[in-house]
Formats: sequence, structure tokens, C-alpha cells
Amino acid sequence: MTGTTPLHGLELRSLATGDGQLRLSLEDVTPGEPGPDELLVRVEAAPINPSDLGLLIGPADMATARSEGTPERPVVLVDIPGQRLGAIQARLGQSLAVGNEGAGTVVKAGGNVRKFLGRKVGMLGGGMYAQLRRLPARDCILLPEFANASDGASMFVNPLTALGFTETMKAEGHRAIVHTAAASNLGQMLNRICLKDGIPLVNIVRSEAQAELLRGMGARHVVDSTSPGFQAELTQAIRDTGATIAFDAIGGGTLAGQILQAMEACADRSAPGYSPYGSNAAKQVYIYGSLDMGPTVLNRTFGFTWSVGGWLLFPFLQKAGREVVARMRQRVADELTTTFASRYTRTISLRDALSLDILREYERKATGGKYLIDPSL
Repeated sequence: MTGTTPLHGLELRSLATGDGQLRLSLEDVTPGEPGPDELLVRVEAAPINPSDLGLLIGPADMATARSEGTPERPVVLVDIPGQRLGAIQARLGQSLAVGNEGAGTVVKAGGNVRKFLGRKVGMLGGGMYAQLRRLPARDCILLPEFANASDGASMFVNPLTALGFTETMKAEGHRAIVHTAAASNLGQMLNRICLKDGIPLVNIVRSEAQAELLRGMGARHVVDSTSPGFQAELTQAIRDTGATIAFDAIGGGTLAGQILQAMEACADRSAPGYSPYGSNAAKQVYIYGSLDMGPTVLNRTFGFTWSVGGWLLFPFLQKAGREVVARMRQRVADELTTTFASRYTRTISLRDALSLDILREYERKATGGKYLIDPSL
């Protein structure tokens, strides 16, 4: 290791209490000296992903948010409706660090991992909305010499999720994908992967402007869910691609059922005679997001050979195995500034992240509105 002087920094924390209050604050932390296989990193970039908002804000009602504290140490308080407390019992009373991934410069390194010292790394492991982060070197990837911290900040969650979709498609015997909220940062990344790998992809967006954006990026099948002819257009796109698996970021509402209905309408019906059970074609929708927090509504017009389930990145990585994950991570590193490039609307400081106006903006999870935190600001 280099140096013995302890380093201090600020960390963004989220605390939910049993009396129905969420408290967001900046706390002093001293990460401590790294062990033999650990690194101490000065965090210089950390994205705000929807999955981060789930921990940062959880089920709190943002309409009740108010500011306390000082400009240097802002605090945000938000009420949590009583009926939602049951869903977060396991975290009540705990001050939790936030931020799934990030990137920065290694300022101290354990004896077994000194090759990282002074280098920029991408990191996965939580607690990234902090000025300093100590973590195992195995949770870090050296960034290419040409890459900066903002290039590497989002090299895990979105890239591995997009690649996870294509790996799941192949493993389950499908040959084309349907993706919702497809103009998002993740959706644009998935589009680039599918174009490069020759995988047919149906992109579902929520405006004509988003549709034009994706078409300008080479997307071949784009449908707008606000179009009066959406169901017919979706059915035609699925017929053209043969898609039988979908990944849905919306969650609530009728969209998952509409996708299954379109898949059923395109199913092979070569079997003789009529069956009240529909086709035998397997149809799968995975819900991986909650842009709509309402109920998932399935109007069952798509036979009986179908499934709707949840898809999360980390359980997928555990199931995929070390070899597959290593291959995925290497591809991300190799194509970091091309296929897996991320673009940000705005870069903010830790203090900015607790400004009510800014907080309300990034909490909206608007397509094309991705924020990056630079804790060093």
C-alpha cells in the first residue's frame, strides 16, 4: 500500500424509518486502508440508474419532499405512505449507501493488486455515490488508456443487462427480441448490439420523436405505443422478426399482454383443427423495470402457452456462470466507447443530487434524461 494517512469523504445515504419517513443526507465516511486484495478509489463518475432510484427513494411519495440542512450538507425528507412500509420492512432503520456502479482513480492499492495504483477503473458493488470507495479488486475493471471516468461509469449495469437479454434469448431458444422503453440509454445500447450481432429487434417507444431517434440509429423495427394503429403495427413487426421473447421496462398497464397477443397472432398454426387453448408457440415476457408502478394487466387473448416473469441482472449473472460473465465483461471493455457508450444529460455533484429541483428531474426517469454524479465536484 502507499501512504498511511486516513482518507475521509462524503457519502450519500438513504434512511427509511418505521414512522414513515425517508431521509436523504450526506454523511462523513472513512473507508479505511485497503486489504491485500482491495483498492481505495476516488470516485469521479457514477450514473443514476432506475435501479439506483429504487434504493435511493423506494416507495416514498416525492410530492411530499422538502429540504432541510445547509447548502454544504443538504438533507431531503420525504414521507412514505403507511401502506407501502410493509414492502421495505427489511431496510427500516438502516442508513444505506446508494449507487450500483461507478468509475474513478485508484489512490491506494493492496499488496496483491498494486498494478491498479494510479489507474482508472470501472466498479460494481454499491455505495458509489461517495467521494471514496474501498472494495475488492475483483469488482473492478481497468479502463482502457483512451477511456475517462465517465466512459467507464456505466460499464456494468446497462451493458451487462443488454447483453443478458441476448444471452437469455439464445439460452431459451428464441431468435428475436421485443424491447419496451426502447429509446432509453439501455435501449439504444441493445439496438447497437442487435444490429452488430444480426439479432432481429422490435423496439417499442412512447412517442414519434423517440421512434425517429432510433430509426436514425439504424433501428429496423420501431413501433410507437401511442399510435392509433399500435397493435396492428406491433403484430406486423413481430411477424417480420419472429420475436417470441420480450423484455419490458414498463411493468404496469396492458403492454405485456398486448405483446403476448401480438405474438400469438403471429404464431405458427400448422396443427390441424381448432384448439381452444391457442397455439403451442412459446411466448415469454420478462418484466425488468417499473416505469409504471400500477398493476400488470393481462387480458388473456393469447392462448395458454405463455409466461410472464421477472428478470434481474444479478440473479442472471449468478445463473449464467463465470465463463459467460467473463466473456460479457470483456466485450464491454473492448467496445466501451462504441457499442456500450453512454450519454448523459447532465453531470451533478453529490450536493446537487439533494437539490429538490434536480432530484425531481432525475427521479422522473425520462427517456434521454440520464444523470451522472461526479462526487469529486
